[in-house]
Amino acid sequence: MTTYARRALLVALSAAVAATTLATSATASVPSWRPEQSSLSHRPSPSPPSPPALTWRACPQPQGPADQECADLSVPLDYGVPAGPHLTVAVARLRGRGGDDPSARRGTLLMIPGGPGGSGVRALAQKGAALRAETGGTYDIVSFDPRGAGGSTKAGCGLDEGDRHLVTLRSWPDADGGIAANVARSRRTAEACARNGGAVLRSFSAENEARDIDTFRQALGERKLSAWGVSYGTYVGALYAQKYPQHTDRWVLDSSGDPDPDLVERGWLANMAPAAEDRFPDFAAWAADPARAGEGLRLARRAEEVRPLILALAEKLDREPKKSATEGVPLTGNRLRQELQSALYSDSLFPRFARLVLDAETPGAEPVLSDDIARALPDEAAAASIAYFCNDVRWPGRVAAYERAVAADRARNPLTAGMPANITPCAFWKDAPAGKPTRITGDGPSNILMIQGLRDPATPYFGALRMREALADRARLVTVEHGGHGVYLGNGNPCGDRAVSRFLTTGERPARDTYCAD
Repeated sequence: MTTYARRALLVALSAAVAATTLATSATASVPSWRPEQSSLSHRPSPSPPSPPALTWRACPQPQGPADQECADLSVPLDYGVPAGPHLTVAVARLRGRGGDDPSARRGTLLMIPGGPGGSGVRALAQKGAALRAETGGTYDIVSFDPRGAGGSTKAGCGLDEGDRHLVTLRSWPDADGGIAANVARSRRTAEACARNGGAVLRSFSAENEARDIDTFRQALGERKLSAWGVSYGTYVGALYAQKYPQHTDRWVLDSSGDPDPDLVERGWLANMAPAAEDRFPDFAAWAADPARAGEGLRLARRAEEVRPLILALAEKLDREPKKSATEGVPLTGNRLRQELQSALYSDSLFPRFARLVLDAETPGAEPVLSDDIARALPDEAAAASIAYFCNDVRWPGRVAAYERAVAADRARNPLTAGMPANITPCAFWKDAPAGKPTRITGDGPSNILMIQGLRDPATPYFGALRMREALADRARLVTVEHGGHGVYLGNGNPCGDRAVSRFLTTGERPARDTYCAD
């Protein structure tokens, strides 16, 4: 999962604390595996006949490292026709301390952004310096903007402004659970994207993102890459490791979703409903803590009172939307629900949501909506977030099935009100993928470290365990006792951070799946 579209984890845990016994990770640890043993179905698609050249230029980002560099990578629009039209993928790097001295550098470490449609160039500016410090400057750290994002080639759908708000891009049902408006919006969105997006929009997919990464690897002159993928980037990272196992070195998957090839994004979206229910008690405990009283943010005296308060407020706003600080954009029940989903991503967002709730309950106050919810997304950003979901996997098209699913999901998971089970533009998508996505398997070197929070509202723990099961002996899992989305260098758990940093710098992983207390 980005700010544009917040996005969608049982194997037994070891009772020992993390970072106890460590074993060398290993491209060398499974000597019986050879690249030629991969099945034919996992062989990569045709690549360009020769790697493209990269011309680096200084591109310091706001509040980022002064030495960040950028370049433009040329990639085929269609890898089946490598000599055909090409697109531009924006790439960036931070040089390691060794520069061009091979004796002083480990190699190249790729940051794979989330989203889909997140900017890796921006992520490098935000996290690159910390990652360089954690790894001792031994890597050149690189990232990229996937097709459709940031400085890369984009495509638009020509959507009306009202269809580009996060609360409408996400299919929140009507107050009575009806989905007629969602069906109409999904249909016209799919039709607009088919009419205006062209071949460029149809090329936005995880499969092409993995191919673009390998083109980037070739352009860098690297035989292997190490990587840190987050959220949607874990799926792209797992897909790359499946297609190009011989080009992977030390591979980190942070906050993974279920890789079931029958579902992919469909499953991730559906999983957000129970994930929100698992995560919400963290907010409830925070909002009822007596410490909130001094901050003017306490919502209730007891944690168990917070949930009915939020549900009742959402129902009231369904009936009577409240004027917000953003002209023409009232606080509705569904905007409150979407604000809650966004706030569950990080404890640091709890205060803003609590203030929103208090203002919504206070006569005369004008609640301040977050930027993501107050304003429509740019057309190209909205188009990319839709296209990746619809191009990666085929979605069912029967409206009646969505009506039944929404009714059942609303009853089971009131916090999300049926949204994760609802219809999307993918139900009416033109040129939907003909086959299933690549199946993630244990075929490849044992060089993957997964790290996962127990209460993740976007990529829940039970889904990550499906990724762990699929990867089999290729991976080890570090479970972190924490809520929120994104773990490494993100939630202040030193045990989890140490496990990942140790793996990237020394190649050592836990000998078995392990656990980090909060």
